[in-house]
Amino acid sequence: MSDFSRRRKLILLRDQVNRPLKLNPFVFTKSFFVWTLLGILGGIVAGIYWIIIDHLMRFVKNFSAGWEVITIMGGAGLILGLIIYFKGDPGKLDVVLNNIRFKGGELDTKHNGSMIVTSVIGISAGSSAGPESPMVQVIGSLGSWLSKKLKYKREDHRSMTVAGMASGFTAMFGVPLAGSLFALEVIHHKHVVQYYAALIPAFVSSGTTFIIFQLITKMGLAPVWQLPFPKAPHQIFDFFWAMLYGAVGAILGWGIIWTFRILKKFFKKANLPFYIQTCLSGIILGILAWKFPVTRFFSHYELIDLLHGNWALGLLVAIMFVKIFSMALTVTSGWRGGFIIPLLFIGAALGMIIFNVFPNQNLGLAVVCCMAAVNSCVTSTPISTVILVGALTGYDFFIPILFASLTGFFLAPKSPLIAAQLGKEK
Repeated sequence: MSDFSRRRKLILLRDQVNRPLKLNPFVFTKSFFVWTLLGILGGIVAGIYWIIIDHLMRFVKNFSAGWEVITIMGGAGLILGLIIYFKGDPGKLDVVLNNIRFKGGELDTKHNGSMIVTSVIGISAGSSAGPESPMVQVIGSLGSWLSKKLKYKREDHRSMTVAGMASGFTAMFGVPLAGSLFALEVIHHKHVVQYYAALIPAFVSSGTTFIIFQLITKMGLAPVWQLPFPKAPHQIFDFFWAMLYGAVGAILGWGIIWTFRILKKFFKKANLPFYIQTCLSGIILGILAWKFPVTRFFSHYELIDLLHGNWALGLLVAIMFVKIFSMALTVTSGWRGGFIIPLLFIGAALGMIIFNVFPNQNLGLAVVCCMAAVNSCVTSTPISTVILVGALTGYDFFIPILFASLTGFFLAPKSPLIAAQLGKEK
């Protein structure tokens, strides 16, 4: 190396050392603060929403532990049916996803009041639908509204809506990474790359929402459904068992999708006034909740009871099928709410049934794999489901869950349950 080259390198090194440190300019962009603001708004809305439904669920559960649950749920069905009948349909997850894919992420906030009120009534009364779908719609529409105020266009507008969706999922699941990926995957697994621009906004908003939600609700950071079963050592055959559990979970997933479609056709053919439909379904849900209390509500607390309970095989089978029917009846008859957490309850019941039939299995592995396979089969979200199940159960060996989730996904029916995933505007 020549003396000139050496001196030149020393001068460049000196300039680099003396140059003032600069933070990544990305941090200081307007968009970053907008995504953070959306996360704060989402965390506040979701936190208040959760506190309301949590207190109401506990009150109603203590107030209606016997046959009176039938009256409570029938009355709740009538009230929310009348609200929707006179105020208009606040929409469903299909509508949200349809608007993301085909309308540039345009969501209207005008139905948020109706969605919040009707979902609170249904969830607190004991329906088998969860709060994730209402929060996805409400916070997603907040993202769309904020985007319009700031005059965002095209992909930036869509990204804001997706970030709001991710915040909604994160608040109700408590897993920012899974909530963000779930928001992209649930739109359509084949188009995740198409929405890649929304990934960073989703992460930022979700992370912010998670912190604000935790500060408001004080729910804690421990896994919600920590598995109470003894941990067995991991073995290479766990991967083969995981695929087998995934196949069984996929079979059940087909049955769940079939149940949804049969009930949807039934209500369409019956052509009842909407409030009568929701009232009658509420009475049926009340009867099922009276006879099988663990199937009532959307399973946030009931899944803990299921995992810690000592259930006979016949009762477990009954609980699983009652939950499938009550979940499908809730959603198809017009009660507002999501079905992700109920699907995880059903998957856990399936894993416990398998263990009851073949007691030499690894119970924890069977439960988490069936949870992942059922959810992945029905919702077509194989990657986010792995993170979600692992984080919520505290099961730290993710690879078998991945095998089960992918098996459930690949064995899922060609026509998905969520109509917006078909690739055609509805």
